[in-house]
Amino acid sequence: MNEKSPLRIVVGGGGTAGWMAAAAIARTMGRTVDVTLVESDAIGTVGVGESTIPPMVTFNRLLNISEAEFMRATEATFKLGILFEGWKDVGTRYFHSFGITGKDHWSAGFQHFWLHGLQNGHIAPYDDYCLELVAALQGKFAHLPENRLNYAYQLDATRFAGFLRGIATAEGARRIEGRIARVELKPESGDIAALHLESGERIDGDLFLDCTGFRALLIGEALHVGYDDWTHWLPCDAAIAVQTENIAPPKPYTQAMAHDAGWQWRVPLQHRTGNGIVYCSRYLSREAALERLLGNLDGKVITEPNNLRFTTGARRRQWHRNCVAIGLSSGFMEPLEATSIHLIQRAILRLIRMLPQDRISERDIMEFNDQQDQDMVQIRDFLILHYHVTERRDSPFWRHCASMPIPESLTQKIELFRETGRVFRRNEELFAENSWVQVMMGQGIMPRSYHPIAGKLTEDELNRLLTGLRESVSRTAASLPDHAAYVAQYCAI
Repeated sequence: MNEKSPLRIVVGGGGTAGWMAAAAIARTMGRTVDVTLVESDAIGTVGVGESTIPPMVTFNRLLNISEAEFMRATEATFKLGILFEGWKDVGTRYFHSFGITGKDHWSAGFQHFWLHGLQNGHIAPYDDYCLELVAALQGKFAHLPENRLNYAYQLDATRFAGFLRGIATAEGARRIEGRIARVELKPESGDIAALHLESGERIDGDLFLDCTGFRALLIGEALHVGYDDWTHWLPCDAAIAVQTENIAPPKPYTQAMAHDAGWQWRVPLQHRTGNGIVYCSRYLSREAALERLLGNLDGKVITEPNNLRFTTGARRRQWHRNCVAIGLSSGFMEPLEATSIHLIQRAILRLIRMLPQDRISERDIMEFNDQQDQDMVQIRDFLILHYHVTERRDSPFWRHCASMPIPESLTQKIELFRETGRVFRRNEELFAENSWVQVMMGQGIMPRSYHPIAGKLTEDELNRLLTGLRESVSRTAASLPDHAAYVAQYCAI
């Protein structure tokens, strides 16, 4: 029997998206694929996706990556969630953690029992029942048995791409230096036949991955797949990023600080802190945004400001013909909930599950696009929630956000929670019930009622449940080591 020829996969573009794809496919598929990645050192990458969410831990495990080695290479810290400051209103704050709050019953989430407790004299805040949240605000972290502490990473995205490059090339992926000058299409089918580089080199393949960032050279410029603009729901369209020296031990969480035309991020790594301002250019100029950012930094600036313009939205098809868009070429979700690297990961793992053996299946393409679209719409709605459900009326930007029409899918989620305290997660939706509860209550929505199952508990049973859960969280958090000290002994540079 003749051995089947490997599937030739050409990755256009490097950066986080390109090297995540090359590393995952080469390591998973081995000799069944031939992976070639084309990138140019002369083309910079966005490189500011430094805050991640828990599925990143799973990605590393699937690729059999040593966590300590990965964290040393990327100078990463642990992340237990995001502290939101000034979102509900000026001077307020709340925490969106990665954990589970309290203990759910199969019929109803913990928030129903907590709401019942409020009516019976239990005044402890919802936050006190979440280990990740309490540990984060105390600056604590450790790996616990049975993965009892849910976490992600804060990392250097440029170093991450370099780390993945080492894995990919060790697994047989080939890197070609050069700029893409032209995309050659097959006249009979319209599929991509090859990439032509400025050097004159021609690179042909069977399946092409567009990791060229906002330029979308393959999926957009060559194949003319359209783009749905969501800025009428998510109006921020610009950002400026800078890096600063650390002036204090890194915290195990990211900060998202709202201002009158958007928000500012702060992401602490081992060796520095990533900072940036996200803003709506209709309400704030670039010059004013830079001045505001530089005026609200903790440490000395160590890089030149990196100005970015973007259109929040999604490619209408992320897999078209023999081209799959991964990363910024597929769409852009602003970094508020750190979903950028997750969407790259989700697309890669989904693609690996659907890799063709002989010919590309139109059914696979349809399924891939449908699932990718669902992911982005669900994340879109979660992001809109932060802007729309607010008590801020202190600027034209926030008045616009509070009054703008929102998708019916989000309206249903908000009003269901407002009326009943319920949240339903659909079709492997990224954000779990507890995420929606924390953000909706953090933004100011308090349910009017709760599930009757909570009333089944006697006063003593309710007291034992709430007191026991709260004391367990407090006791465990107090026993954890300092986050910075744990990082130093586990994966220090």
